[in-house]
Amino acid sequence: MRLDVFLADQDDPPISRSQVKKRMNAGEITVNGEHVKAGYSLREDDVIRWEFQPPKKPSLEAQPIPIDLLYDDGYLAVVDKPAGMVVHPAPGHPDGTLVNALLYHFDDLAGIGGELRPGIVHRLDKDTSGALAVTKCDEAHRFLARQFRDHSIERKYHALVFGPGLDDEGTFESWHKRDPNNRFRFTGRIEAKRRAITHYKVKERYDSGVCLVECWLETGRTHQIRMHFFEANAPLLGDDVYGGKNTSSTKLIDRQALHARELGFDHPEGHHVHCEAPYPDDFAQALEALRAGKDWR
Repeated sequence: MRLDVFLADQDDPPISRSQVKKRMNAGEITVNGEHVKAGYSLREDDVIRWEFQPPKKPSLEAQPIPIDLLYDDGYLAVVDKPAGMVVHPAPGHPDGTLVNALLYHFDDLAGIGGELRPGIVHRLDKDTSGALAVTKCDEAHRFLARQFRDHSIERKYHALVFGPGLDDEGTFESWHKRDPNNRFRFTGRIEAKRRAITHYKVKERYDSGVCLVECWLETGRTHQIRMHFFEANAPLLGDDVYGGKNTSSTKLIDRQALHARELGFDHPEGHHVHCEAPYPDDFAQALEALRAGKDWR
């Protein structure tokens, strides 16, 4: 087996062949003490040494990035996250994230885990828009985390899918595991420790075969909605990871057509919070075009 193929096939860390090549070019990987090419053919008893260089520590500085708040008090807030924004600093996204924006806008942080920072209880993919809860103190963080763990949080998503054969409503229940054939995807077709459950209902159908669907989650696995609709032959428009050749590229929207529409939960002080995030411009314009009978391709 090729060295780059072998390393990209490992579960920890999940890494692509192109990333392996970059690590090799940086001199981190040797075979039998020597630097070799990515296409090196492994032999029995070869010793691979990876002197992994950790990424630079992400910035947590406050940055004046505009954000829209759907709810805000001394315990927590609900943010209307725009598409294209990463939630938390990470390798490749050291700043310009939602956390950097929140540090600038919040002047009443009590902090989480001894650090003056907002608590991220759940996340949305970079290119998914909509309602996302953040906490300002340990009490609220524990309170919301318990509700997510118990699956009592109300979460509704709206998505545009190409599903002419999709039933009017239904439930997807499957396994959830990283796809061994594509490290950037997850799959429900391989037995795993975790289950993923998504309920859906078609709200509108268009002549083009596209549907507006509403989804609500029992579990909150990574890429859950995208994975389930892809494996039901109804991929999301604009999804370049799970979409096929036809649906990943559409003139209606240039990211996966997924929006976290509603979020509801119990507040630490006893009342119930329910927020609805309006459609962002790209999603609203795509809907308008579909309702007008325009082709999405």
